[in-house]
Amino acid sequence: MLPKRRRARGSCPGGSAAAAAECPVRFPDVVIHLVESRMGRSRRAFLTRLARSKGFRVLETCSSEVTHVVMEQMSAEEAGRWQECWAAAAPPGCPFPALLDVSWFTDSMTAGQPVPVEQRHRLEVPKPKPEEGPQGPLWLPAYACQRPTPLHHHNTMLSEALETLAEAASFEGSEGRFLSFRRAASVLRALPCPITAPSQLQALPHFGEHSSKVVQELLEHGLCEEVERVRGSERFRTMKLFTQVFGVGVKTADRWYQDGLRSLDDLRQHPRTLTSQQKAGLQYHQDLSCPVQRPDAEALQCLLEVAVGQAQPGATVTLAGGFRRGKLLGHDVDFLISHPTEGREAGLLSTVMQSLQDQGLVLYHQHQPSRCGDSRHLLWQSHTMDAFERSLCILRLLQPQRAAAGSPSGPGPAWKAVRVDLVVAPSSQFAFALLGWTGSQLFERELRRFSRKEKGLWLNSHGLFDPEKRACLPAATEEDIFCHLGLRYLPPEERNA
Repeated sequence: MLPKRRRARGSCPGGSAAAAAECPVRFPDVVIHLVESRMGRSRRAFLTRLARSKGFRVLETCSSEVTHVVMEQMSAEEAGRWQECWAAAAPPGCPFPALLDVSWFTDSMTAGQPVPVEQRHRLEVPKPKPEEGPQGPLWLPAYACQRPTPLHHHNTMLSEALETLAEAASFEGSEGRFLSFRRAASVLRALPCPITAPSQLQALPHFGEHSSKVVQELLEHGLCEEVERVRGSERFRTMKLFTQVFGVGVKTADRWYQDGLRSLDDLRQHPRTLTSQQKAGLQYHQDLSCPVQRPDAEALQCLLEVAVGQAQPGATVTLAGGFRRGKLLGHDVDFLISHPTEGREAGLLSTVMQSLQDQGLVLYHQHQPSRCGDSRHLLWQSHTMDAFERSLCILRLLQPQRAAAGSPSGPGPAWKAVRVDLVVAPSSQFAFALLGWTGSQLFERELRRFSRKEKGLWLNSHGLFDPEKRACLPAATEEDIFCHLGLRYLPPEERNA
C-alpha cells in the first residue's frame, strides 16, 4: 500500500523534484497523468516523484501524449465530467487515454514496471453515443462553455417551457431549482437535432427527473400542465411585469406584490415607494418594454463613437451583450469604452456624458465610479458583478421614421427612449471585460464555474487568477483566455446558452 499524504523519507531517489527529473525514462511508451482532484496536491506530488524514480514518465498536464490517466476516489460521474473537459480541449482525432483507478498505479509501482490494464483497473465512464439513431440517447459536455450554442436552435418549445419554470423559481428565491431548469434548457439549445422521444434525454447532462418529466409531457401532449399553471398564475404575471421595470429586482417586486400592488398604475399611485431609477423606468416604460432593434444599437454606437472620439482621440467603443452574439432584438444595449494606452480612459466617461447631455439626449443617468484596485483582490469578490466605472442610462434616440404624432416627445422629430449601459475598461483588462459583458449570462456563469472547479483558476471580468501561483494570467484577446482554460474558442455567436 502507498502511504497517503506522507512525504518520502531518507535518501529515496525520488525524494526531490530535481532528482526525479534526472531519473532516466525506462518506459517511453507509457505516459502518466495523475488527476489532482480528490487525490490532493501533496499526495499527487509524492506519487509523481515515486513514479519518476522508477523510470515512469509523468506529465503535470494532460496533453495528447498521455496514455494513462490515474484517478483516486472519483465517482464515475466525476470521471465522466473530467473526460468531457479533456475531449473539449483535445486536438481533433486525438484518442482517449486509458482512464484508470489508482489501483493500476499501485500495482505498477509494486511491480516496478507498467502492469497490463485489467477490467478492474478501468473506471466505468458513460461513453457518448452520437452515432445512435434519432430515437437513441444524445450526448453533450456538461458545461455550457464546452459546447457551441447558436442563436437559433431545434428545441424552442421545450427550452421555453423549462425557462418559464426557471423564471418562476427565481421569483420564489429558489436558486437551486432556477439553475437546474436553466442548465437543462441550455442543453436543449445546444443540441444539433430536435428532441422527439424521452429516451434521447438519458445521457444528457443536467436532466433530472423534473426536467425530463416536463419534456416528456410536452412531447406526448403538446403542453405541460405545470408550465401552463405557472404562466397563468397572477403572481407570475405580476412579478414578470414588475421586474421588467428598469431598476426593479425580484425582492422589490415581491414586496410590492405582498403589499397588494398588481399593475403599473398601482405603482404610479404610490410614487413614494419608488427610487429615482424606478421612476425613470416607469416614466419611459412604454418605450423600454419594446425590443431594441439592431439598427437602433448601431445608431447608438455611431453616436457614441463621435462623442468618445471628440473627448479622447484613439478611444474605442465596442458593442457587447446580445447584439454582439448576433441577436437582432434586445431589451438594452451594452457598450465597452476603452483606450489602447492604459490610463487614458480615466475621466473619459464624464466628458462623454456631458456631451450627450448638451445634445439633450440623456433622459436618465446614474454614474457608478470605478472600484478597481488590485485586480487580484477583485478576482476573489462576487462573480456576478465587476468594479468598472459605468453609466446606467436612458438615452433619447431620434427615430425619423416614427410618426411624430405617436412620439412621447410631442411635435418635432420623433424619438424613443433606450436603455444603455456604458462601461469603461482599462486596456489591460479589456479582453476579460469583453468576454464578461458579451454573455450570455448562463454561459459566463458556466465558464467561471468551469474555471474554478476544473482548472482551479478564478475568472471574472477583470482577469484570470491562479491562486497557486498568486498571479494573474495575461490575455490580450478572448482567444487567450480560452487557451489558458484549455477550452476550444467559441465565437460570440456560439455563446447563446
